[in-house]
Amino acid sequence: MAKKVASVCDRFLFERELLGRGISLVAGVDEAGRGPLAGPVVAAAVVLPTQWLRAGLPGVLKGLNDSKLLTSPQRDHFFQALHSLEEVKSGVAVVESFEVDQVNILRATHRCMKRALAKLFPEPLHVLVDGRFVPSISFPQTPIVKGDARSYSIAAASVLAKVTRDRIMEDYDRQWPAYGFAEHKGYGTPRHLAAIATHGPCPIHRRSFAPLRQPELF
Repeated sequence: MAKKVASVCDRFLFERELLGRGISLVAGVDEAGRGPLAGPVVAAAVVLPTQWLRAGLPGVLKGLNDSKLLTSPQRDHFFQALHSLEEVKSGVAVVESFEVDQVNILRATHRCMKRALAKLFPEPLHVLVDGRFVPSISFPQTPIVKGDARSYSIAAASVLAKVTRDRIMEDYDRQWPAYGFAEHKGYGTPRHLAAIATHGPCPIHRRSFAPLRQPELF
């Protein structure tokens, strides 16, 4: 039983298994922003050094986890740390709300992941995807349900995507302060829905999402 628990907690398990097959360049990919009523989808792809698979994470990254399980200061810390480490390779992509409306949120998310992976150099040999299989990704891939809590590579990507998107929404809050984007990041909170009812949608709202498909809003 103890051996089983240890393997579940091994957040380099997937990367280590691939390395054992001779696959050393493994990228974790994750997104942020599928559910909000406003703003972009952001995806990040991260390749961590293979030496970390044996030595463990460096001290500055101790505690790295699914971004949803971290506080905002913790996410900011890991965001800065990941960008400061030259041996960490990453790519971040953004798909704006108008493109989400054009192709639907699932396709926009997959497109964003593909664009983030395209920014990696050298390109990965395998991709660990948070969630389900992504048909548009041309690299060999392993989809991992709740992967951001099971793989350090995906956790790192989740942090980069989440912090990047949050900062974008904070910038948008300065442009359209009536909606409270800095507080709820575009999600459908009561305050956000009340602001939409009062002011109508602004340019970054996703017109294809249910609460915004009402003609009277326009």
